Amino acid sequence: MDYSTFTNILNRQIFECSKRDLIEKISNYPDRYIGLFRPTKPKAKIMQNLLQSNEIRFGDALEILFYKYFEQLGFINLEKRIGSGREYLDLDQIFKSKNSIYFIEQKVRDDHDSTKKRGQISNFEKKINALLTIYDEKELKCYTYFIDPGLTKNKKYYIHELDKIQSDYNVFTKLCYGKEFWDEIDHPGVWEELLKYLKCWKNEIPDMPSINFDDDPENTFEEIKDIDVSIYRKLFDNSDICNEILPILFPGKKVLKLLFNFFNEKENQGSIYKALSSKIEKSLKT
Repeated sequence: MDYSTFTNILNRQIFECSKRDLIEKISNYPDRYIGLFRPTKPKAKIMQNLLQSNEIRFGDALEILFYKYFEQLGFINLEKRIGSGREYLDLDQIFKSKNSIYFIEQKVRDDHDSTKKRGQISNFEKKINALLTIYDEKELKCYTYFIDPGLTKNKKYYIHELDKIQSDYNVFTKLCYGKEFWDEIDHPGVWEELLKYLKCWKNEIPDMPSINFDDDPENTFEEIKDIDVSIYRKLFDNSDICNEILPILFPGKKVLKLLFNFFNEKENQGSIYKALSSKIEKSLKT
């Protein structure tokens, strides 16, 4: 995979729509940011939320990257959603190679607590059980794969549980960390490329995400302008948000001005747009 494709996937999945998501969360759950019974001020909470969101999105981005890698390596990616009726299961990765079907339950790191590790195994078994209604047990190769080799907190537990699943279902299972999985499919070079690209990419991204949305007002406006009007109504009706949160996100009020003009131009499409432009105008005057 070329480096630009690699970074485009990461940047798009992690950073695009992060501002939109944050605004929706603030509107829907304002007490998480401005509640009195919190040890953090709104600015710190906003930063914490963005950092946590980026961590989650990083795992999603790696799923997309690996899917692309499998495709480029000549494997046949299969339908990830399986099941019928009311219950569907979404697989992290599933692809075909010659006479084998590879199913991978993929996570970034093995640092789960006791509840999550049990849920991980339960989910893994449920998916294997569903796959056995589609594929022969001799075809399946099932992996629990943790990408970060530096964290192996529950290794003994997973090995023990996967051995039991293998024995009871008569299906191949294996636990892998880091490079081990790519060795399993005879493509160790992918791991080396992944490490090389990630190091370069991390040198390019900022140390901390910006919470000043006015730094790039036009792009911010394009990202958030089509948020549901009910979200904006709750946002601008909440005086605490207007007084404590909006000055952090829009200190120069550049994006707010763009939103005001946008809703003002849509007044003939419904009373809600006139109401929103009026609410934003109040924020612009404070």
